[in-house]
Amino acid sequence: MGIHGLARLISEQAPEAIKSNEIKSYFGRKIAIDASMCIYQFMIAVRQQDGQVLQNENGETTSHLMGMFYRTVRMVDNGIKPVYVFDGKPPTLKSGELAKRKARKEEAEKKMTEANEVGTAEDVARYTKRTVKVTREHNDECKRLLKAMGIPYVEAPCEAEAQCAELAKGGKVFAAASEDMDTMTFRTPVLLRHLTYSEARKMAIEEVRLDKALEGMGIDQNQFIDLCILLGCDYTESIRGVGPKSGFNLIKEHKTIDEALKHLNPKLKAGIPVDWNYAEARELFVNPEVTPASEIDLIWNAPDIDAVLQFMVTEKGFSADRIRKGCEKLEANLKKATQTRVQDFFKVIPSAAKKDDTKRKETPGAKKGAASKRGRKK
Repeated sequence: MGIHGLARLISEQAPEAIKSNEIKSYFGRKIAIDASMCIYQFMIAVRQQDGQVLQNENGETTSHLMGMFYRTVRMVDNGIKPVYVFDGKPPTLKSGELAKRKARKEEAEKKMTEANEVGTAEDVARYTKRTVKVTREHNDECKRLLKAMGIPYVEAPCEAEAQCAELAKGGKVFAAASEDMDTMTFRTPVLLRHLTYSEARKMAIEEVRLDKALEGMGIDQNQFIDLCILLGCDYTESIRGVGPKSGFNLIKEHKTIDEALKHLNPKLKAGIPVDWNYAEARELFVNPEVTPASEIDLIWNAPDIDAVLQFMVTEKGFSADRIRKGCEKLEANLKKATQTRVQDFFKVIPSAAKKDDTKRKETPGAKKGAASKRGRKK
């Protein structure tokens, strides 16, 4: 879900924080990508002419594999070195949001059934997309494909967005790529949106800089986190009647949710959720469960073309010629992506947000993520 209205609020209050770039602008950059978000996009976007998900002759869904393969080849073709980050277990506070999503999917399934009987093709396609669910099998198949392609991936102990932000803060990658704005709440210095959109959509990549957003809005990171909670996040409900502008004004004036609650008018006080757990949500953003960036090695390898062909062609039924050409392009461009940017002559220093983290207490029991271990190191 992300943060309600945050992108528009930043564009209004700190327009200098957002800029649009072509994909070629990120030549030589390492980028951490929210894998679950990507796979969900692929399941929705990669469709047959009748609006159904792409399937092979055995009736197996292959939309996610087609999207993962060709979008990754395109990124590497433009000199990007991607690393995919997969979700771990969701935090307990997210259970309410997950229950809402499940209910919406069930409602969409009912409407899809009705549309199949009496609706139009457009109705069927619309409700079919709303029933999309990414399964563990989809994730595992994408991991197998990425390993064969020589692309590293990380299994986050909890939220993928938080792990992407950790890699960016720790200097392992240039940016985190996700459509969810809460990646900024987890303090990624740079957020890229629309990176994995299809080329046919002709959508520019949106780059959002956290430091410029905070400067433009005149708030610090802790106030930004409280603002995001007020706007509405995955971990708790928001105050009924408080929107982006009023929420921003409350934080600007009172600095914290705690102080803002003391000054709400009676009408807005009536909209405060019962047993509102905003403090717990704040703690998840301040101290997310992640694997420290220093414990993760990101290694890009030459693709194992035989392994890719075995999986994508022999097992999943894709065109041998197209997959082979994609692999050859991948192999050639992974070498090209190792060419040095001017910035690489200088030592990478972790972001200021990362330095601030050392002053906070560490989350106990963080599990180490998995990353590909073969090939040349950074």
